[in-house]
This record gives sequence, structure tokens and C-alpha cells, in this order.
Amino acid sequence: MKTINLYTIKCIVTAIAVTMFFSCKNNFKEVQKIGVSQNQPIGEAKDINLKYTEVEDTIGKVVANLESPKMLDYSNRDFSFSEFPDGIRLSLYDDNNEKNVVLADYAIVYNATDLIDLQGNVILITPQNDSLFAEQLYYDQKREWLFTNLPVELKSATSNSGRGDIFDSDTKFKNYTILEGQGDMLLKD
Repeated sequence: MKTINLYTIKCIVTAIAVTMFFSCKNNFKEVQKIGVSQNQPIGEAKDINLKYTEVEDTIGKVVANLESPKMLDYSNRDFSFSEFPDGIRLSLYDDNNEKNVVLADYAIVYNATDLIDLQGNVILITPQNDSLFAEQLYYDQKREWLFTNLPVELKSATSNSGRGDIFDSDTKFKNYTILEGQGDMLLKD
């Protein structure tokens, strides 16, 4: 009788242990979130200097360089992003290795869309010393395009200067458009 009871108890304990073992989920993403609030960054970096490169004929070429005193990493969110609360300096290089420099007081890089949202005292400076001033400017890294729907001011050392409410340009600043513009224009006869 004792052997039957002992056998029954062992079977019941084994059944409970197996049931508990298979009822637990192994969800690594949920485990990562434990102790990390969704509103807090998962990481922080200081004095960063990121270089974006492209490979042409087995030779690496720097196409952009992002520098910032501080970066907050929010890759723990569903729509992940990196925040630069202390501003950035973004250098964009063309095929001749000339660079356009973009300065901003604040920036966010959205990882899924490769879009950089530059905000606060945004200044774009070309190799020809033309300058564009804006409160907000977007940089689409995939299309290599700069744009905004907020007022901009262009101060040109080489051509006309002016202001406008909509701005579109390639990163080389060779093909740009300012819409709803006003300013002084020099016309040839």
C-alpha cells in the first residue's frame, strides 16, 4: 500500500512540475522591460562622434558625421529613437568631399524611418559660405534630402538672399527651393 501511495505522490508531483515548466513563457523582450520604464532611456552616451560611411569599389567613404555632447537611446520603445538634448553638429559630405554643416540645439533620430528632426536655432552652412537659418529642419537620410514647412532665411554669399515658409533641398545644397518667399533679388538684364 505504501508503494502505491508513494508511486501516486511521485506521479502527482511530476505532473505538477511538468505543468508549471511548460506554462512559463520565455519572452525575452518582456524580461528586458522589467525594471526599465518605457519613458526612460535604455542608454546614455556622452561626447559621441558617429561616422556614416558608404563603400564604393571596396573603399569606405564618409558621407555624414554626427557629433553631440549627449545622446539618449530610446530603443526600448515600439517606435525607437535617439534623442540629442544638448544639440548636434551634422556634417554632410558630397562626392568632392566638400561638406555642408548643420547645427541645431536639439535633435531626434527616428530609427525606423532614418529621419532626423533638427530643432532650435538650426543653421546650415555650405562650402560656399551660404547659410540657411530655421527653427526646424528635417533630414531624410535615405533620400539625402533636407526640408521644412516652417519659415527659413537664406543668406547667400554667392547669389540672392531671402526668406520663405517652405524649404526643400538635396544634401549638397545644389538643388534647393524656397516657397512663399520674399527678399531682395538680383536680376541680369
